Amino acid sequence: MLRQRGSIRRTFGVPLLYVGAALAAGFVLPRVERAYLSVLTFDLTKEAALAILTGIASGTMALTAIVFSIALLMLQFSAAAYSPRLLLWLARSAFINHAIGLFAATFVYSLAAVAWVDRGGSGRVPPLTVWFAMLLLLASVAMFIWLIDRVGMLQVTRILMFAGDQGRMAIETTYPPPGALRTRPATQPPAASLVEADHGPVIETLKHDGAPAVIQVLDSQALVGLAAESRGVIVMAVAVGDTVMDGMPILRVHGAGVAPPRAQIRRAVTLGPERAFEQDPKYALRILVDVAIKALSPAINDPTTAVQALDQIEDILIRLGCRNLNVGEMCDAGGHLRLVVPVPTWDDLVALALDEIRFCGATSVQVMRRMRALLQDLSDHVLPERRAALQDYLARIDRGIRRDLADADDQRDALQRDRQGLGLSRERRSISS
Repeated sequence: MLRQRGSIRRTFGVPLLYVGAALAAGFVLPRVERAYLSVLTFDLTKEAALAILTGIASGTMALTAIVFSIALLMLQFSAAAYSPRLLLWLARSAFINHAIGLFAATFVYSLAAVAWVDRGGSGRVPPLTVWFAMLLLLASVAMFIWLIDRVGMLQVTRILMFAGDQGRMAIETTYPPPGALRTRPATQPPAASLVEADHGPVIETLKHDGAPAVIQVLDSQALVGLAAESRGVIVMAVAVGDTVMDGMPILRVHGAGVAPPRAQIRRAVTLGPERAFEQDPKYALRILVDVAIKALSPAINDPTTAVQALDQIEDILIRLGCRNLNVGEMCDAGGHLRLVVPVPTWDDLVALALDEIRFCGATSVQVMRRMRALLQDLSDHVLPERRAALQDYLARIDRGIRRDLADADDQRDALQRDRQGLGLSRERRSISS
């Protein structure tokens, strides 16, 4: 089996650590206090101490139930209003995991502390033990208030900003600035032909074994090192973000030497149940497009949200348009080709970012105006060789406007450039232009 991310382990690991720490504190602290701090006194009756501790335990259980309810609400709301692909992100929210862990820890510790009040009929109330339970209660209340405030992250602006931020981070780590990579001359044959001609036949094929899984992360440096040791080339049969099925090849090792150890190759490929952002800016675009087309559905009919999604999409395309996208061929320190990975072209990225929104928003004047502004402004920021694709796409949108909008006035309005969608026209175009 290839290395896979354990989403369930990470989701429940944090609360379990909190509970374990609470059990340890409930076991150790009263004993230390009894053995070394027995001179401490607490002006509180045993009945009052028991009432406080049992009240804390029962109250934090109610808080835990509320937290679960809020988490479920967030998951349901995000799936219905934005995209089901946001479910995993919200379910793995570190804040929610820490909140559940703190509430559960307060409950467990309070129960453990109850056993040390009037222990053995001594009538003694351990002050540090009770005070620590109160501190956990105050921390739980503060966490609960903060959690209520965090519900605001379900605002569409926060969701879109989150997806955009993930895409921007992935671009920074995946695509270097122009000139940072040494690309192959255009006169050379494609990478696959180079592999067969220069490095010999396939000496190893790594196949997927198990249920369908997604390629999440590739350890490129490790794969390049393994290929260099075997004096061959590793060719990925699938790209980051692709789903592989049982028996499907993931990569092939070409060369005339000894194939790298299969265990080491497996460790360099991470699979998971869903796509990840780390090396896949396309996934961020996918989330943004999902939000936009759901907003444009007849059931929701919210073109303004689609316009807000296009704001984030434009920023990601500007960054991609200024980057070297030829990152699919990686060499070792000696300049020899060692790793070939399928990567999207500029046309692929533009189509992913705009095609579905263009189709779903074809009759929305607001969306068409924003898309025209996006394409025209984008042309001013990307590398010169990528502007022709944007001009072709702009002409395609204009043809769609004339085809899908029957009213001449609507056509004239939609053929304007407006970064707000509706509200600030930048140009007036005639229908015949």
